[in-house]
Amino acid sequence: MNPHQSQLNTAQFLKNLRDFRYREVMMVVATLAVVAGSIVFFPGVENITKGVQSNVSVGLLTLFVVVAIVAGAVKGMIGFGYALITTPIFASVIDPTLAVVVLAIPPWMINMFQIGETNTGLAFIREEWMLVGLAVVGSILGVFFLAQFRTGPIVPFLIGLVIFGYVVFQVVRNFVTIEEAHHPIGLSIAGFLEGFLLAVANLGPLLPAYFHTFERDVDRYIGGLSMVLGTIFTIRILQMVFFTDLMTTYRLWLGSIIAVVTIVGLLLGTYLRRLEIDQEKFNWFVITLLFVISLNIFRNTIPTLFF
Repeated sequence: MNPHQSQLNTAQFLKNLRDFRYREVMMVVATLAVVAGSIVFFPGVENITKGVQSNVSVGLLTLFVVVAIVAGAVKGMIGFGYALITTPIFASVIDPTLAVVVLAIPPWMINMFQIGETNTGLAFIREEWMLVGLAVVGSILGVFFLAQFRTGPIVPFLIGLVIFGYVVFQVVRNFVTIEEAHHPIGLSIAGFLEGFLLAVANLGPLLPAYFHTFERDVDRYIGGLSMVLGTIFTIRILQMVFFTDLMTTYRLWLGSIIAVVTIVGLLLGTYLRRLEIDQEKFNWFVITLLFVISLNIFRNTIPTLFF
């Protein structure tokens, strides 16, 4: 892309924004929301680490920044992976429940951004309203479950098993594409469990795996995932703010700060995706990422569960 073309794209973006086109408005609102949150809820220099419940060093903060940027780039490229990468790493250092709550903010921003960026969100809602509705029901139940119980490592471990099993299935079957993606039972299970697992553990591999099996149009794949996940995270955040004591102003600030950092990775990943990566390479990247994520989950959960 040459500079002249880039300027034309920027000018068109600004024109569409002034015309209140939903695509550009969604992208800007998502970005400004987390920037505003990082300013409005700033707790003061002396209170920056008060709610982390861990001895946070400069090196650890640097690690968090790097992880957030890398996870944002992965999300920008393939439409999922942010929470799957960040949650196990953050939860191994800080309180797991705190990690689940705080890490609801950056995925909300990313998914709302990608709803606009892919321009597929509204059409997806019309076609897959059942999936979105069941995901919302699962998310609401999951937030109440998280507020009442501490899940410990068992839920992430089971999620790791699901991811690993899916990786083995796809490699053995050579990335098989299965017809009849809109089977009502499949949609019901995928949607409900995605919402519940995201609320409880911030880990939701079922829907990405489902879509990767049935939906190979990359823009629709990413836009559809973003529509479902954006809806789930919106409901989760509102529920945690107004109906539980999980989301404090400090956690809103911390999540917003992480989201601001994530924007860098998101823009990088979006740029890489627009280079039109070969479909086979895309499949192998998704499967490799899921395999690494499953190993990382096992590394963090197996010692606690079995030793």
